Amino acid sequence: MQYLALIYSADGTGPQPGTEEWGAFMQGYADAGKTYHAEGVMQGGNALEHTSTATSVRVRDGKVETMDGPFAETKERLGGYYLLDCKDLDQAIRMAALIPTAQFGTVELRPIMQVELPE
Repeated sequence: MQYLALIYSADGTGPQPGTEEWGAFMQGYADAGKTYHAEGVMQGGNALEHTSTATSVRVRDGKVETMDGPFAETKERLGGYYLLDCKDLDQAIRMAALIPTAQFGTVELRPIMQVELPE
């Protein structure tokens, strides 16, 4: 089953770039990636630019509307994701716990919906 591990944290929490702790923090991501590859669960993933670079798009009455930034106001922002193919939720939870941001933020696991589209 595929799971999307959505990585959330509030600005200013956790190690900051340029600090002594940053290197160990980033090494934690490298170590998680190695484990994901070794266990064969890694399907993809990326870090995301800050929410200040986001553009929200919606269509209302056939008209495309855009606005700068995310639609929802939250303290935590989505900073990245992994797409993992795990045998079950227990394995997905074990993999999510390896993500360093889980120590001060939140990793939300969402199963990927299996939908068959008509031809």
